[in-house]
Amino acid sequence: MIGSLSPARRTRDLAAVAGGAVDVVVVGGGVTGAGVALDAASRGLSVLLCERTDLAAGTSRWSSKLVHGGLRYLAHGELGLARESARERAVLMGATAPHLVRPLPFLVPDAVGRDVTALAGLGGRLGDAVRFSVPGGRRSLPPTRRVGAADVGRLVAGVRPGGGGVVFWDGQLVDDARLVVALVRTAAAHGARVLTGATVTAVDGADVHVTTDDGPPFTVRAGAVVNAAGVWAQRLAPGIRLVPSRGSHVVVPGVRLGSPSAALTVPLPGSRSRYVFALPQPDGLVYLGLTDEPVEGPVPDDDPTPSDTEVRQLLDTVNPVLAEPLTRADLVGAYAGYRPLVLPGAAAPGSATADLSRRHLLAWDGPVLSVVGGKLTTYRAMAEEAVDAVVARLGRGAARSLSARLALVGAAPRVALDRLGAPPRLVARYGTEAPAVEALGPALVVAGRPETVGELRFAVRHEGARTVADLLDRRTRIGLVPADRERAVPVAEQVLAEG
Repeated sequence: MIGSLSPARRTRDLAAVAGGAVDVVVVGGGVTGAGVALDAASRGLSVLLCERTDLAAGTSRWSSKLVHGGLRYLAHGELGLARESARERAVLMGATAPHLVRPLPFLVPDAVGRDVTALAGLGGRLGDAVRFSVPGGRRSLPPTRRVGAADVGRLVAGVRPGGGGVVFWDGQLVDDARLVVALVRTAAAHGARVLTGATVTAVDGADVHVTTDDGPPFTVRAGAVVNAAGVWAQRLAPGIRLVPSRGSHVVVPGVRLGSPSAALTVPLPGSRSRYVFALPQPDGLVYLGLTDEPVEGPVPDDDPTPSDTEVRQLLDTVNPVLAEPLTRADLVGAYAGYRPLVLPGAAAPGSATADLSRRHLLAWDGPVLSVVGGKLTTYRAMAEEAVDAVVARLGRGAARSLSARLALVGAAPRVALDRLGAPPRLVARYGTEAPAVEALGPALVVAGRPETVGELRFAVRHEGARTVADLLDRRTRIGLVPADRERAVPVAEQVLAEG
C-alpha cells in the first residue's frame, strides 16, 4: 500500500531516526505540519514528522470541513488573501485531492432580509470574479445565482416557506482529518519518517530532543526544525504573539432541517461578514457553526468544548429562519477547536478575534522556523513558503515546490473515480483505495451509521491508528455523536487487538 503507515513502518522509522540526523524535523501533525512534511520530502529533503498525540488530533479535525474561497476576506478588503484561498481551493479540487472535496451550494434565504440577500449576491459575484482570475478556478464551481421559493424548499426544506434567496458555491471536504492523513501518507511515500505519540521537548542547537509514548527518549540532529504546532507553537517559540480563539459547532440530525442539500447561511445579528452555517454532511448529520470566542491564558492540551453561550448563539441565529426551530433536545453532539490567530503589530491586545486576519506568520528563532496562523484551505501555500525558507537556509533541496501538482494518496481524475467498483461513500473518503478498504470488511461498526469494520482495519494497518480514539475520533468521525461512539468502542478494541 503506497505510503502505508503500518505498525512495522513505525518501528523502522523510530529505529532509523533515534541518534541519527535529518534535514528537517517537523513538529505537529495537523494540516500545516503535514503539508510541510510533504513539500519538504517531495523536494528531496530527509524529513521526520513528530506529533505528540495523533494525526489531526488538534485544530485540524475541528474545522467546518470547508475549503473556503475567501468571501469573508473580500468583506475585509483582503483581496490577496481571497485570491490565495480561491487558488488553493482550485488546486485541491482539481489536482491534489478531487476525491476529498465536493462543490457545495450555500443558500442565503430571503427570510434573513432582502438587503442581506442582495449583499450576499454581490459578494458571491465578487467571489466568482476572484475565482475566474486564478488557474483552474473558472470551471471548479457554478456561478452565484438568485433562486425562487421552490428552489429554496428543495435545497433546505426546513426554511420557513415563502420567498427566494441567493445561492453561491464553495468547496466542502468530506472530512478534514482524512485530508491530513492523506497528506502524511503521501509524505511517507516520498520518504518522510512519521512518528505519532512523539513529543519534541527541546531544541538545543542542532539537537532535537524527543520523548515517545512507547519507548525511551531520543535525540536527532536536524538542519532545521519547522514548528507547526498551531496554538501550542509558543512552547517552542515563546516570542510569537498568538491570540487563540475557539470555534464551536453543534451536531443535529439532518432530518430536523429537512435533510438539506445546501448549506443554510444566516448572518450573525449585527454583522455583514460573519455567518452561522448549517452544513449538511454525507452521513445525514448537519454541523451548525461557527462561533469565534477569544481564549484567555495558556491553551490546554485537552479538547475544548462549546460553552452554553455559544450553543445558544448558534441556535438563536438560525432559528428565526426555520419553520420548526431547533432546541437543545435536537443536539446529538457538539465540538470545538482552537484557531492559532496571529496578532499583527498593528493590532492591539484585546482586539476581537473575529476581526483578526487569517494571514499566516513565518518566523525564525535560531534553527526553529515557526509557521502559524492561516487557514486549512491555504495549508499548501503556507507549507511551500516555509520549505522555501528551509531550502534557502540549508542550501539544498529543490528550489521550487512540486506540491501544487502532486496528487495525494487516493486521488484520481473524477472520471477514474466514477469507474471504481466500490461504494460511492468509500470512494469519497479513500479515492482509488476504496476497493481495498471494502475488501477488509463491509460489516457496519454501529447499526444506523455508514462506517464499516473495514475502515477501522485499514486505519490500523495503513493509517497509523494506534488507539480507540485514533479510530473513532479521527480516522472515522463516529465520536462526533457520543452515543454512537459508546456503542463503537468494543468493535474498535477488537480491531486493535487483531492488529
